[in-house]
Amino acid sequence: MNAASDTHAYRGRICVVTGAASGIGRALAVQLAEAGAILAISDVDAVGLKETASLLPPGTRARTTHLDVSSKSAVQAYAEAVLAEFGTAHYVFNNAGVTLAATIEHARLEEYEWLLGINLWGPIYGTKAFLPAMLRQGHGHVVNFSSVFGFVTVPTQSAYHISKFGIRGFTECLSRELEGTGVSATIVHPGGIATRIGTDARFGVDAGPAERQFIEKMSALLKTTPEQCAGVILAGVARRKRRIVVGESARVLDLLPRLLPVRYGAVLRRLRGL
Repeated sequence: MNAASDTHAYRGRICVVTGAASGIGRALAVQLAEAGAILAISDVDAVGLKETASLLPPGTRARTTHLDVSSKSAVQAYAEAVLAEFGTAHYVFNNAGVTLAATIEHARLEEYEWLLGINLWGPIYGTKAFLPAMLRQGHGHVVNFSSVFGFVTVPTQSAYHISKFGIRGFTECLSRELEGTGVSATIVHPGGIATRIGTDARFGVDAGPAERQFIEKMSALLKTTPEQCAGVILAGVARRKRRIVVGESARVLDLLPRLLPVRYGAVLRRLRGL
């Protein structure tokens, strides 16, 4: 973030960030702290979360919590603890996410359930847990994370697509329902971000060469740093943008299915080998 007005939006505000142990979540936490925010950061990776906490500027007030966002009861308890400690929440970044490389033929039902628990139910639980307090106070901002894979589909990513198309629809609906309440909602579509979500993708138990070849191709396309991505996100949220598209070729992948809703797959194969 460079604009003073964008930085000012977070000063003294209570900002909740899930998936803060690495990648975009870590970059969001650090930049929010630099902007003067008060943080509640969480992740299932306790070691990575501790490292993120060590990167925050001295004097940052931050609550760190080991949290599995796929657990409804855990997310609800987390929200209650944050609200009890800080009295409110101004921004909630439901960022935690994972990916699975498996064709529909190879993917097991329990693998779909694992991913959807984190990527789809996690943001839904987070939204539902914090939204009532925001509505009572008449202001607040929910930020949910889709992907460019919420615009287009590629082989081996059906589980991820379900979650990212789903959370896109959920958040766009939320944004409309919140009109006039003082509370806002933003859907973020990152693409080509150099995070561990691509390089550390889980492979399905029954995955074969097709899945590994796809992940190799996709990993080579990850160019935008998490820090660059976080800066664009925070600037957009500060301006109450409902939709933020960020990352390498992200805008192309946003436009492509609108121009070629049936045939965009052939273009992706030709341009990117996907």
